[in-house]
Amino acid sequence: MEHVLLVAKALADESRVRTVMALRGGELCACQIIALLRLAPSTVSKHMNILYHAGLVKKRKSKQWIHFRLPNTEECSAEVRACFRWLESTLASNPIIIEDEKRITTEIAAMKEQTSV
Repeated sequence: MEHVLLVAKALADESRVRTVMALRGGELCACQIIALLRLAPSTVSKHMNILYHAGLVKKRKSKQWIHFRLPNTEECSAEVRACFRWLESTLASNPIIIEDEKRITTEIAAMKEQTSV
């Protein structure tokens, strides 16, 4: 029961739900999440720690960057898998989520362009 409550509390914030939905497309750097949400780095860090401790995201550090991704099926609990299915079925066509997908695609393309120069 405790884990269910932890997951529910983690998803009780629009920014965290938007982040989980954005991560459906693959791993994102913390800087990309900051750009997507238009929040201060410290605020995004707090949100990501809440998601991480609830088991909703995985993280890895690469030099000075922290990257986040959704856990694969073997890495997460049944509760987390059920939440992912529920979010996908209820929010995939949400206008905010669709706009976030467009913005993150643009952000990734811009970052690739900068690194290739």
